[in-house]
Amino acid sequence: MKTLYNPAVAAEVKSRLAALTPATPPLWGKMTAPQAVAHCCAALQVPLGDAKPKRVFIGRVLGPIFKPVLTNEKEFGKNAPTDPSFIVTGDRDLNAERARLSTLIDRFVAMGTAGCSRHPHSFFGPLTATEWGIGMYKHLDHHLRQFGV
Repeated sequence: MKTLYNPAVAAEVKSRLAALTPATPPLWGKMTAPQAVAHCCAALQVPLGDAKPKRVFIGRVLGPIFKPVLTNEKEFGKNAPTDPSFIVTGDRDLNAERARLSTLIDRFVAMGTAGCSRHPHSFFGPLTATEWGIGMYKHLDHHLRQFGV
């Protein structure tokens, strides 16, 4: 399984990210490409320890049941629900958001599993560093596929 801790995987993600344009239409969902990149930044800030969203009630109940979705081989499905704190609206500058996400990815790789935050995922709950690495790759892949890159 791919993990964002792997420098080669991170380079692949950043290469795909470079293929996005502000006009790249989504294959599903409502976000624009710049909004999706900003959304990915928000999500990546949690394992980096920069953000600490609260656990959602439904996640406390269903999170453990659905946790395997985060780390199994299957791609995330289209139009999955998102934590309200990660919803991005309004205009965003793609180049600025892309540069920010690239920096966050580099930080994630550099910190490695030893530096991963212990703050729980808002839906899935406590995750190991390995689970964060796989989950963050799958999340980024999901949104890059959303825009066909």
